[in-house]
Amino acid sequence: MKPLVSILIPCYNAEAWLAATLESALAQTWQDKEILVVNDGSSDGSLSVARGFAGRGVKVIDQPNQGQSAAFNRAIAESRGDYLEFLDADDLLAPDKIERQVAMADGSVDRMIAGEWTRFTADPAEASFEPGDLWRDNLDPVEWLVTCWRQNLMMHGAAWLIPSALVRRAGGWNPELSLINDFEFFSRLMLATDRVRFCGGARSYYRSNLPNSLSGNTTPRGWLSAFTSLSLGTGRLLSVEDSARTRDASAAVFRYYYFSAYPDVRALRARAKVRIVELGHTLGRPEGGPAFKAAAAVLGWRIAKRVQKLAYRRGYKQLATPWK
Repeated sequence: MKPLVSILIPCYNAEAWLAATLESALAQTWQDKEILVVNDGSSDGSLSVARGFAGRGVKVIDQPNQGQSAAFNRAIAESRGDYLEFLDADDLLAPDKIERQVAMADGSVDRMIAGEWTRFTADPAEASFEPGDLWRDNLDPVEWLVTCWRQNLMMHGAAWLIPSALVRRAGGWNPELSLINDFEFFSRLMLATDRVRFCGGARSYYRSNLPNSLSGNTTPRGWLSAFTSLSLGTGRLLSVEDSARTRDASAAVFRYYYFSAYPDVRALRARAKVRIVELGHTLGRPEGGPAFKAAAAVLGWRIAKRVQKLAYRRGYKQLATPWK
């Protein structure tokens, strides 16, 4: 009997993109699938769009707004699949993405399988896939996390195919978290397995530069969520292996946090700096692109960061370094 794959889509005010996301889910060449959309109290036409796909087998669940983590947990509870595909309501899957990963899984109920992913803004056909240091098969989970955190790489949720048994064993999404809730969730799952697989050719597309996106939720509450997520994730890694490499990687994520948040949330940044020192490292200076480096050379990094954040808030995202 072929394994069933559950494609889980939380949705909050994604009317403009939800139809394309659902079409990419329905277009999967792996036929043994179910698609669940959890409308998390959207105030736009998202629910209407989702219900328009009900006749094609999409299960639509409507609930009051509780946040992405709670929406994912509701979808997990309602799902029946042997494997789970976590798909944001504005992201896309290549048609054979799931089929390739199911073939690699070969019935395993323990191992996470990553795939290729890339960013796009409007047209996924214009996106390019550039191999990175995590595009390697059969990695040790600690090595995967150390590589990811040292380089401030992103754990793109849709890139994974995950056994539902692993999620049940490790636990669902933390409903207390909003900003970078995936950091804590995927770190926890990864440390509950022994190896991380990578499936070349299994592609997903991350839609970037959206207004009002969760990753742009840099309110004080959002920054608190991010700090909590980092603390939980790094704490779990260090409980598995407390070594020079894991301390270095953990210090790196708090360093990225400090400079991404600057000049906001002073108290949280102070806590991040304390954690960096506890891990045996120093704060150092922020990194950035050519424009930031040029500005920092003239103005100093603190003024350059303020200018950068002001530019980002006004929409000039190409000049800013958003939290990944």
